[in-house]
Amino acid sequence: MKNKDFVSVGSWSTDELEEVLKLAIAVKTDPQKYSRKLDGKALAMIFEKPSLRTRVSFDVGMHQLGGFSIILTQAEINLGKREAVSDVAKNLERMVQGIMIRTFSHKNVEEMAEEACIPVINGLTDFSHPCQAIADYMTIFEVKGKLRGVKIAYIGDGNNVTHSLIYGAARFGADISVASPEGYGPDPKVVKWAQENAHETGCKLAIMQDPVAAVEGADVIYTDVWTSMGLESEAAVRQKIFRPYQVNDALASHAKADFVFMHCLPAHRGEEVSDSVIDSGHSIVFQQAENRLHGQKAILLTLMQ
Repeated sequence: MKNKDFVSVGSWSTDELEEVLKLAIAVKTDPQKYSRKLDGKALAMIFEKPSLRTRVSFDVGMHQLGGFSIILTQAEINLGKREAVSDVAKNLERMVQGIMIRTFSHKNVEEMAEEACIPVINGLTDFSHPCQAIADYMTIFEVKGKLRGVKIAYIGDGNNVTHSLIYGAARFGADISVASPEGYGPDPKVVKWAQENAHETGCKLAIMQDPVAAVEGADVIYTDVWTSMGLESEAAVRQKIFRPYQVNDALASHAKADFVFMHCLPAHRGEEVSDSVIDSGHSIVFQQAENRLHGQKAILLTLMQ
């Protein structure tokens, strides 16, 4: 898979994704074994959106693998405005061995991957967040011991995180129920893709508006912020519409007794999740956040070794 890109979870096969998860667990178990695997290699990191976990995990990950990273902000690049995406790709491929891009437009990542002859990794777009999904499914496997048949209930906005979770469920054979207000569900193209591919792993997919029905019997409850980056002007309206979708003790009581709570972070406490849930013994949000490091190291090794 050297020189392949990681633009979407759905673009990799089940076998490829399972190999990445195995590698992520191996890297976490014995990091020293992999400490020189990317000796001298450079990763260009393009950031057009704010970042904590993505920036730290990729930066630290490259250093721990023996390589180094270069951070490029919107001020330096301003994709498609200061310089064409294709020109940026053609410049970077001559200077570094990989590109990670965290931006708004998914088309920018697709174009970067098409134009660059080095691996391109989607660090987040408005459409998908594949690196987050790798960490998510790694964490679920660590806690539950399996992925096939595990029921994930995603409550809230059908956003980029939702899309990558759905892709991952279809690939790994997890079951996923998504509950969103009317008009705020996941992209129909993602749902259609999952419906067409779910039979390969036995994934059961349900899209609905009732959060209680979605959470019923769930092994995992997952939520995200109600207003994603770039949609701040909708925040006041979304606060009212999404209020019944808060993950709190009352909603969580419908899940299995040993359910775990997940959130990609940052969390808006008191909005999409109550303190009583995110701070409870069911919460694994910081284990999930840590696994961004190990998961991304596995992606880097897979693509850049």
